Amino acid sequence: MTTNVVAQLAVKSHDAPDEKRRPDKTEVDLVSVDAYTIGRFTFEPGWRWSECIKPVVNTDSCQLSHVGYCVSGRLTVQTTDGSQINITSGDSYSIPPGHDAWVEGGEPFTGIEFVSAAVFAKAPE
Repeated sequence: MTTNVVAQLAVKSHDAPDEKRRPDKTEVDLVSVDAYTIGRFTFEPGWRWSECIKPVVNTDSCQLSHVGYCVSGRLTVQTTDGSQINITSGDSYSIPPGHDAWVEGGEPFTGIEFVSAAVFAKAPE
């Protein structure tokens, strides 16, 4: 197992992020601490990756790996092979590339992302 090393003491608030991204029904608030980018993702009811993020990134499915923690709400994730999981408040999760996702119910989904935040919902250059 790889061990990451942190070189400096740092703290930042997602309420004053270094960067914001705002695709349809999406709020991505990014902070960088040491060499890490951490994202707070908030998806409104009715959010679906294939409708809200696909037009930004221009891929058939989400091609990112995700590792995160669900603060609130409910998200369903379905991989291209048909596997499906439900993520709810208090869950930690990992999601491989090749998936769609959508918010379930009338409450926004809020998650903290540790792996893909730097490039999520970012148009290709």
